[in-house]
Amino acid sequence: MQRLYTDEGMNLPGVPWNSYPRPQMQREEWLCLNGRWSFYTDYNRKRDILVPFCPESLLSGIMNPPEPGTEMVYEREFNIPESWRKKRVLLHFGAVSRECRVSLNGKEVCRHDNAYLPFSADITGALEEGNNMLRVTVINDLSPQYPWGKQTRKRGGMWYTPVSGIWQTVWLEPVPEQYIHGISISTGRDWAEVEISGVKEGYVLFEGTRIPIEDGRTRIEVSDPKLWSPENPHLYFFEAWCGEDHVRSYFALRTLSIQTVHGVKRLCLNGKPYFFNGLLDQGYWSDGLYTPAVLTAYEKDILTMKALGYNTLRKHIKIEPEQFYYDCDRLGMIVFQDMVNNGKYHYLRDTVLPTIGVTGRNDERLNRDPETRKIFLKAMEDTVRLLNNHPSICLWTIFNEGWGQFCADKAFERLKTMDDSRFVDSTSGWFHQRKSDVESLHIYFKKLRLGKEDRPQLLSEFGGYSFKLPEHSFNLKETYGYKNFDNQAVFEKSLLALYEEVYQLAKEGLSGAIYTQVSDVEDETNGLLTCDRRVLKVKIQSFKVLMDRICQAAD
Repeated sequence: MQRLYTDEGMNLPGVPWNSYPRPQMQREEWLCLNGRWSFYTDYNRKRDILVPFCPESLLSGIMNPPEPGTEMVYEREFNIPESWRKKRVLLHFGAVSRECRVSLNGKEVCRHDNAYLPFSADITGALEEGNNMLRVTVINDLSPQYPWGKQTRKRGGMWYTPVSGIWQTVWLEPVPEQYIHGISISTGRDWAEVEISGVKEGYVLFEGTRIPIEDGRTRIEVSDPKLWSPENPHLYFFEAWCGEDHVRSYFALRTLSIQTVHGVKRLCLNGKPYFFNGLLDQGYWSDGLYTPAVLTAYEKDILTMKALGYNTLRKHIKIEPEQFYYDCDRLGMIVFQDMVNNGKYHYLRDTVLPTIGVTGRNDERLNRDPETRKIFLKAMEDTVRLLNNHPSICLWTIFNEGWGQFCADKAFERLKTMDDSRFVDSTSGWFHQRKSDVESLHIYFKKLRLGKEDRPQLLSEFGGYSFKLPEHSFNLKETYGYKNFDNQAVFEKSLLALYEEVYQLAKEGLSGAIYTQVSDVEDETNGLLTCDRRVLKVKIQSFKVLMDRICQAAD
């Protein structure tokens, strides 16, 4: 076992997460509104809460989980800088869980109802001279109609503490009357096409050359291109100048394809077979739940997993702040991004029967509520639009183990219409339909194997071995995993033996394997890291050698 982190550098500053929250479209001027806010409910007196940490978390200072359906009120005052007076001012929220309305100086400026996606409002018309009072009213009702992920009213096993209220950065920025609303980037081996919304004319500055923007579009040609991969995560930076607005952004060049190699269909990165050696990443933290204490926490996770020989994280049923994806882009960690489930979970149908092999084929009559379906599809499209520019994302997962699943083939077609540059796993685990780029298997209690379909094979979940360290655990009474060990040496030996099976499958045609999981989460103790992320349960040296063999087997 290896100790990783100390308390040094983990003390919270006065304004936590005080770093520009949108790495793909950065402006010079902005104001972070994180820090101390007033917080109260209809049954609790007014207290201070530390934003952006949810009230259920230790870091928030509240540590009092509100009952589902409780109305929570956040308030704080702010002044805008004098230099912003003649500009428009935008108010941004990274994420608020779930249904919220925002008012400024008593005037409602926006509403939002998705717990995982960012939203903004032009608040110029509601601003006053001097102090401005911002109020955010939130209700997290855990409605199954809306994306809810791993949240549950009764925590336990693979289901976790709910996250209510503000859980990502709140911030302001000034913009001119005509400003850049968004940037969409598509790439090939030696080019990038940039589409800019909100303005039509201007230019891009790339490696010292001005390239004109016409009708909101421009194309950047790259000579002697350096292709992005986990082994060489090269990023190209550029600036967009449109009238009085100016933003910085970046892109990477890489290709994804499916090719037949020695009679086997494989997933390929930059034209070559690549083994996507990954871990399930739930994105939960012992002190902040959905939100780590400091920005550097993502980097530490990524670099630790890379040191073990992993090159992929499957971001499981959660959308992270963009800092996470930027860190994956710049450090070289592939992301398999899940859509966040909605709809009702059925233990017998979605877990017990599929585990023994009973899955059925037709999903058109599953999750039948029309409004729930509509909400899921809109959230899927919004997720793709939000994260599309990040080169680290190489695969989208639509449905996981049937949770909220319906008409997966149509969802696959819809997603491919939006983004045909990435792989799509339509049905991770089971309830497979006809259309998917991969055959995706979850195997926990049986010998690992390949599937039978003529498409690239992905072991999208396996393992889940549990080794619990009580002094670094969330719950001393409950332990959840798929095979339990009480001896570290036996645990590591068994895990390496399991990966010998992965090695054999990689030689036979397996394109990727996602082990469960990065860290322990509450009662679930099957992580390579402990719940507090202070101890790595395996030795880096012994793991790295085997992981390198597995990745080389695919080439």
